[in-house]
Amino acid sequence: MFETRRLNDKKKVIVTAALTGAVTTKADNANLPTQPAEIAKSAIACYEAGASAVHIHVRDDDDSASMRFDKFEEAVALIRKTECPVILNLTSSGGQGFTWEERIRPFKELKPELASFDAGTMNWLNSVVFMNEPKFLELCGREMIAAGVKPEIEVFDIGMLNTAKYYIKQGIIEEPAHFQLCLGAPGGMEATTENLVYLVNHLPEKCTWSAFGIGRGANEVMMAALALGGNVRVGLEDNVYYNAGQPAESNEQFVERVKRLAAEVGKTIAAPDEAREILGLK
Repeated sequence: MFETRRLNDKKKVIVTAALTGAVTTKADNANLPTQPAEIAKSAIACYEAGASAVHIHVRDDDDSASMRFDKFEEAVALIRKTECPVILNLTSSGGQGFTWEERIRPFKELKPELASFDAGTMNWLNSVVFMNEPKFLELCGREMIAAGVKPEIEVFDIGMLNTAKYYIKQGIIEEPAHFQLCLGAPGGMEATTENLVYLVNHLPEKCTWSAFGIGRGANEVMMAALALGGNVRVGLEDNVYYNAGQPAESNEQFVERVKRLAAEVGKTIAAPDEAREILGLK
């Protein structure tokens, strides 16, 4: 077994707030931010609560899943206008049926410090095929290098992790890589400590990593990640409930919980500049 912490900091935890996502709706939780002004407000509130980074999706005018560039542009501009130092992480997979250009344009033109790189195709929610074919992944990786954007490699199963290792060997993903271990999505690995430990033990040595759980296993994965020396992602994209039967009040409510739990074991939340140093951001 390798050191589970890998290149993560021993005392600092990078907390990413996943604000919106592409699936959940205001019908699921009325506090979900869906339009640019709401997204920017939530991003700043999460930073003030302690978040190191925010992961951003956008929605169409009717709140449906979208990769509309103007929506990304507006949300990013609103955050940057405030000079909020939080790290921006833009999705490259805002739903189904988008062209390759629609998926890569936000990070190509807006140049966030991070962008998601979903390392394989899967049967998303056991209902649709989430397409990430090899040629798209090769294009995505090369365009991220050209734009100076670090991939956040999203891994839903061990096959995706092995695919990412292949792209590292090919130079399509640069080392040290950064992984987001995504557990609990129907069609992927279940959100359990056992599965998290399995994935972590197969990570390359030269990497940083974070994890989150969707649904019932969310708190288990969060606490296991902290115990293993990992970073953590939380937010309404992944869970509309704070605890079973208790709707979340906001994205920052999740951030505040991680901050408290980390303090209990002698760790602190990484400020954005500390997170930049840990992740090796340019």
